[in-house]
Amino acid sequence: MPNASAESCARFSAEVAQFEKAEDVVVLDLRGLAGFTDFFVIATAGSERRRTTIVDAVERRVRERVGRKPIHLEGYPAAGWLLADYVDFVVHVFSPESRELYQLERLWGDAARWYPEPPAGAGAAETSGSP
Repeated sequence: MPNASAESCARFSAEVAQFEKAEDVVVLDLRGLAGFTDFFVIATAGSERRRTTIVDAVERRVRERVGRKPIHLEGYPAAGWLLADYVDFVVHVFSPESRELYQLERLWGDAARWYPEPPAGAGAAETSGSP
């Protein structure tokens, strides 16, 4: 899947996050609304370890699938947020409290939204058609 679009990468990242037990996963389409990126992937995880696991899994799976790495990683699991910046899409993983504080969905209220389907089963992300 070389030369994958930003949209397909954002959706794939959301599916990986969902598979890694992220909660309330959503992709915001910011094309035409923001000049700095095309998509936000937003997810919630209750623990520091889970937030780190999700970002690590997204980074690994996107690299394996399309050969892309984030240009910047930011945040601190203990502070309640992590971010992986791929330029045309950005993955945010928040604690519930930080997600409520930053309210990105409200800030970008005009953005179209896409929600990944719940994982079908324990091995779903290892099949060729899934994350």
